[in-house]
Amino acid sequence: MRKKEAHILIVDDEEDILFSARVWLKKFFSEVSCLSKPAQILKFMTENQVDAVVLDMNFRKGFESGQDGLYWMNEIKTLDPNLPIILMTAYGEVELAVEALKNGASDFILKPWNNEKLYASVNLAVDISRKNRKLSQWVNVNQKSNQYQLETYSSKMKEVLEQLRKVAPTEANVLLLGENGTGKYVLAESIHEQSERKNQPFVHIDLGSISEGLFESELFGYKKGAFTDAHQDYAGKIENAQNGTVFLDEIGNLPVHLQTKLLSLIQNRKLSRLGESKERLLDVRFIFATNENLKKAVAENRFRQDLYYRINTVEIQIPALRERPEDIGLLAHYFLDRYKQKYHQPNLELTDDLLLTLENYPWPGNIRELDHCLERSVILSNDNHLQLLMPKHEEYENTIVNLNIEEMEEVLIKKALKKHMGNISSAAEDLGLSRAALYRRMEKFGL
Repeated sequence: MRKKEAHILIVDDEEDILFSARVWLKKFFSEVSCLSKPAQILKFMTENQVDAVVLDMNFRKGFESGQDGLYWMNEIKTLDPNLPIILMTAYGEVELAVEALKNGASDFILKPWNNEKLYASVNLAVDISRKNRKLSQWVNVNQKSNQYQLETYSSKMKEVLEQLRKVAPTEANVLLLGENGTGKYVLAESIHEQSERKNQPFVHIDLGSISEGLFESELFGYKKGAFTDAHQDYAGKIENAQNGTVFLDEIGNLPVHLQTKLLSLIQNRKLSRLGESKERLLDVRFIFATNENLKKAVAENRFRQDLYYRINTVEIQIPALRERPEDIGLLAHYFLDRYKQKYHQPNLELTDDLLLTLENYPWPGNIRELDHCLERSVILSNDNHLQLLMPKHEEYENTIVNLNIEEMEEVLIKKALKKHMGNISSAAEDLGLSRAALYRRMEKFGL
């Protein structure tokens, strides 16, 4: 009989009870943890995902009212209202256990228990827990506000949206190509929302923001003891997207030795955590994105050719904002409306002159730069007059008013980004920085 992938927590102050319950349940469930002190429950649950709790009702010698169990059940429910809790009780406390059922317990087990009854009760609790999680995900998805505007007047973007509409219902891997700030995340999420997996998790993994030493553990997870600080088992980001969609952003930043592992994962749909030989079946849909020229990276042996062909079943090129000037006004009005509401500036308007100013600017930072420009302008404007605070790249890049190191650093970064048309990898190489270091500095300066 194959073990069910589930994590059971047993809480009892008697070591014999913990041992016998763990030995029996370990036959049926992949992970069974035990705690002898109820004060450890909340900390344990914040560090681990638990599918069901088996909880004793008495923890203090001489006190057999069952109030300890009820107290800790309420504490657990405060942390996770949908987590099934099975109470263990002695014969004299059946009435109390029935009362606990009315207050949220999923079942109770009489001591000494029948093994088959214990298994059946825990197995049912695990099924309930999974259904509750799926329902919670569905509610969250349906309550999600429409944050993004996928309207366009641009013929190039209309082609992109049509490609998205066709590929979204399939399971095909998608590679989104485009400069930094062109909206790759928004389009990846749109693919997920139009797919059969829309009620399942959408997990965004920005490979440009993860240090190289943490890549494997963050993506694939690790087993307890796999390295010095691995104090408990950890499910990686990809595993947490089970049944949903994984969006691997900046895929060109993935180290070569992990490209092999990712290729195997995509091909075989099996995942092994760091330090673990066990393979876990994975059911996810992959979307990839980069602003790097992957064909060039393949030619330079920085990116595996077989992985490149595996990830670009459908390749979609996203135009830069300067290539779709007819959408600048549409996006500007959208951002203005958002920030008028956010910063309580309802009377601000975008006049024709201001709109012309926006349309005449090249926007090297693309939609993200336009977004930041409108937000900054709304914040610093008077109540009835929108003061458009445009980026002054040429003036600022060529004039250093003092020798402040931070100011000079910002100027150099802006020059490098402009020189390389927003390509992060090329700009970072030109500046002598890693991609992650350049991203941190861009965030620091609001670029």
